Amino acid sequence: MKAMIVYDSTHGNTEKIAEAIAGGMGRGTKVRKPSAVGAEEMRGVDLLVVGSPTLGGRPSKAIQEFMDSIPKAVAGKLSIAAFDTRMSMKFAKIFGYAAARIAARLQDNGSTLKSPPQGFIVTGRAGPLAEGELERATAWGRGLSAP
Repeated sequence: MKAMIVYDSTHGNTEKIAEAIAGGMGRGTKVRKPSAVGAEEMRGVDLLVVGSPTLGGRPSKAIQEFMDSIPKAVAGKLSIAAFDTRMSMKFAKIFGYAAARIAARLQDNGSTLKSPPQGFIVTGRAGPLAEGELERATAWGRGLSAP
């Protein structure tokens, strides 16, 4: 299986989660920022994992633009998973979270959801990550790589 994780990160927390997921998925998993992914690199990808910080209930603009750039012919062949970093306060729940929106958008383009969207908790706007979140991300990555 050829897997790629594409993420955007504002304060470095989403990047840490992306790297932990890749660690769980194993060797050969590519981890890229959206600006570093070209159409050629997407060729042959079986599993695409997309992650973003939650910004006003949505993924970052860079992730939105990346998702828009995936041709439908490519999207229709992908298994996908989505994650975000988020705060757990009540106010944040009003706007929703990025992972569900990422998953829905990719599914609308024909991709197949491999795992329910995941949210990883940051303790403040700039972080740090809550205790145990890196370990949980690694475990989720192991699950994603299972057949």
